[in-house]
Amino acid sequence: MADYILSEDLKEAVQVAEITKRPLLLKGEPGTGKTLLASFLAETKNLPFYRWHIKSTSLAKEGLYFYDAVSRLNDSRFPEEEAMNRVRDVKNYIRLGALGEAFLHPKKSVVLIDEIDKADIEFPNDLLLELDKMEFFIPETKEHIVAKERPIVIITSNNEKELPDAFLRRCIFHYIEFPKRESMKEIIKAHYPSIETEFMEKALAMFYSIRKIESLRKKPSTSELLDWIQVLLISGESLESNKIPFAGTLFKSEDDYRVYLN
Repeated sequence: MADYILSEDLKEAVQVAEITKRPLLLKGEPGTGKTLLASFLAETKNLPFYRWHIKSTSLAKEGLYFYDAVSRLNDSRFPEEEAMNRVRDVKNYIRLGALGEAFLHPKKSVVLIDEIDKADIEFPNDLLLELDKMEFFIPETKEHIVAKERPIVIITSNNEKELPDAFLRRCIFHYIEFPKRESMKEIIKAHYPSIETEFMEKALAMFYSIRKIESLRKKPSTSELLDWIQVLLISGESLESNKIPFAGTLFKSEDDYRVYLN
């Protein structure tokens, strides 16, 4: 991921998390690169990468392991000796989650716990012991799993819910500020090295003028800017007028587009 620009502040936060061996909790506007950081670290450090995307229905245990009782029940319907031998051993139906896989990996890895604030309010607290001690217990097999090598854990949050204090105390925190204009130029050039300077300046002027509109429900992010520039470059559309071409790339709702027009 040569096109990921790691700021000095974020680099420092990663370094602190590695030294303290604590999870790095990232907040910031959507599209500021929180999720991409984990895959960037895995790639640049040549480490295995495990991703756990959190949903509103996610349970903390799922990141550790899952007992596939349905598959065991289905297998029990077949009288063949091979199937019956498989059913007798519950270990055949234990599926490890992202953290579980990372714990058993013989070397250091990177684990992404993505959008932790989407889950139930108790979800972060349910992971306190596992993230702190890097171990967990599987009751079905009576196994005690201890991490062979403590992984680098990156946790992202979009501030949909407040996270518990006990959880926050165990994390290194970093807020990714929205890139200023000069930093954004570096990001754009990393993605589109041959972009013309004049064209880029015009695109950035339009983009940041939109972001200054306070009444927008969702301001366009870095990822939307990059998509917009890609469309402009491929289509050959100019930016000579005040009208924004391909506005649907930047605006994600009819109301925001009307706010811009007015």
